[in-house]
Amino acid sequence: MLWVGANYGRGRMSPEAKLEQPMTQVVRIHETGGPEVLRIEDLSVGDPGPGEIRIRVEAIGLNRSEAVYRAGAYLMAPKLPSLMGYEAAGVVEALGSGVAGPAVGTRVSVLPTYRMGEYGVYAERAIVPARSVLAAPPGLTPVQSASIWMQYFTAYAIIEVAKIGIGEHVLIPAASSSVGLAAMQLANWAGAVPIALTRHGTKTAALREQGAQHVIATAESDVVSEVMRITGGKGARAAFDPVGGPFVETLANSLAEEGILFVYGSLSGQPTPYPHWPAALKGLSIRGWVASSIWNKPERFARVKEVILAGLAAGHLKPVISRTFPLSQIVEAHRYLESNQQIGKIVVTV
Repeated sequence: MLWVGANYGRGRMSPEAKLEQPMTQVVRIHETGGPEVLRIEDLSVGDPGPGEIRIRVEAIGLNRSEAVYRAGAYLMAPKLPSLMGYEAAGVVEALGSGVAGPAVGTRVSVLPTYRMGEYGVYAERAIVPARSVLAAPPGLTPVQSASIWMQYFTAYAIIEVAKIGIGEHVLIPAASSSVGLAAMQLANWAGAVPIALTRHGTKTAALREQGAQHVIATAESDVVSEVMRITGGKGARAAFDPVGGPFVETLANSLAEEGILFVYGSLSGQPTPYPHWPAALKGLSIRGWVASSIWNKPERFARVKEVILAGLAAGHLKPVISRTFPLSQIVEAHRYLESNQQIGKIVVTV
C-alpha cells in the first residue's frame, strides 16, 4: 500500500498519484514482535496536507517506547501496517496549506508530539505535523539535533516538579539511558547531587565521566544502605524511575521525608506496587510523568524550551550519542537499543 499527503500512513493513494510521486525508503511494521519485524519498503510519501510539513530526514533519534510499540506492548496496539519513529532532524522540503514556516531549506528538529504510528520518521523523507517541528538548535549536528528533545523534556520533571536544588540528592535509575544522562546534567546544573543507579559496576567509570557524583550498582549493593551512607542518613530528595516494578519499594525506602518518587516508565515489565509503608511513614509523593505534560501546554512548553536551548548554548546540557547506525541497519539498531549496552542516545543516520 502507498500513502500520500495528509493520509501518509493513514489512507490509500490514488493510482494517478502513485505514478507521479518519487519513491523513498520508509520503515514500517506489518506485525508486532522483535526487531526483525521492521521492514524497509519503497513507498511514495507524497505532498504534505493542511497543517503538515515534509522533511528530508537526516537523523533519527531512537526511543525505548518505539521498541515497546514495535513489540505490541505499548499503551495502544499498532494499526497495521504502521509507520515507526517520532524524533528526528532534517531539512524542510515542502509546506502544506496553512503552514507559514519554517521556510523550505530550513534545518529542523521533529519533536515526538504526536501519537506513535500516526506519522513516522523512520524514513528518507517523512511528513510530520507542523506543530511538531522546531528550528534545529544552532551549533548542533543533525545527529545531535535528533537526540535532544525527548530526553530533556522528560528529565525536566526533576527541575519543574521536584524543584531539585543545591545540595539535594536525586536517584536516577537506568542512568546510562539518554533520559538518565539528561537528568544528571540537569541535576548538576541545578547544583544538586545525582546518584546514578545501574545494574552492574561495569558502567561506573563511564557514568562518573558523564557527571554522576555517585554510582550504585543495584545488583551488587544494598541500595538503601548505600543511599543513606551517601546522604548522611537523610535519604534522597527525589527518585526519577523509568523501570517501575518491585524496585519502587527500594526507591521509596531510599528517599528522605517528603521526598518525591517519579515513575515515568515500565521497563521492568512487571506490575508496580504502591509502596504503602515508606510512603505513609515518610509522607512521600508518588506520581507518574510523561514529557507531554510540558509540550501539550503552550506557555509551559515555550518556557522550558528556552531553558533547554540556553542550557545547550552554555554547555550545561550536551547530548551524548552512544552509537549511530545507517537506516539500512534499523533492525540492528533496535537490537542494540534493547541490549542495554548503550550510554546515551542511539541515532540512525539517513
